[in-house]
Amino acid sequence: MIYLARHGRTPYNDEGRFQGQGDVPLDETGLRQARELAENAVPYGFKVLWASPLIRARQTAEAVAAATGLEIRFDPRLMETHTGDWTDRSFAEMLAADPEGFEAWRVGDPGFAFPGGESFQEQGDRVMAAIAEIEQGPQPALVVCHGVAIRLALARRRGEPGPGPGPIANGAIVPLDGGVAAAEKPPSATETAAS
Repeated sequence: MIYLARHGRTPYNDEGRFQGQGDVPLDETGLRQARELAENAVPYGFKVLWASPLIRARQTAEAVAAATGLEIRFDPRLMETHTGDWTDRSFAEMLAADPEGFEAWRVGDPGFAFPGGESFQEQGDRVMAAIAEIEQGPQPALVVCHGVAIRLALARRRGEPGPGPGPIANGAIVPLDGGVAAAEKPPSATETAAS
């Protein structure tokens, strides 16, 4: 079984700013969330740890690696959406500048593409290519990545084209085949042994 974990909070998350593939590190809250995620990851008995190479995911994965003893395998296909011209700009600024585009992004319209950046379709294709390879390896696997990457993976698994609305909490661990509703607690030892 594959579990997806969102990195801890960054200053951009707190400010409501597009970070895309920019290397924005975790803030103090994010570092605490990374440590909590690492503690929560231990009972799962993960056999392998994958991560996006962006610093916010890397810092989160490093906390998990320290708690579990796993080596991190980085894959650039797990990176967040390339937000192009919107990178470093605030949500409020983009809502004012491009209300239709902002709404398409907000609701997770599968046809949305960031001007000068990447579409949800392109990101979904690369994320799912990485997931397909991860599925061929040791299980259970933890993949530390990003909010839209997780939403796209969950949607694609359900046969839906786009990420749809709704955030994934910073520091959350979400089962690929159970979705956000199944992310309440780590599995019992019996459940872990069975997967």
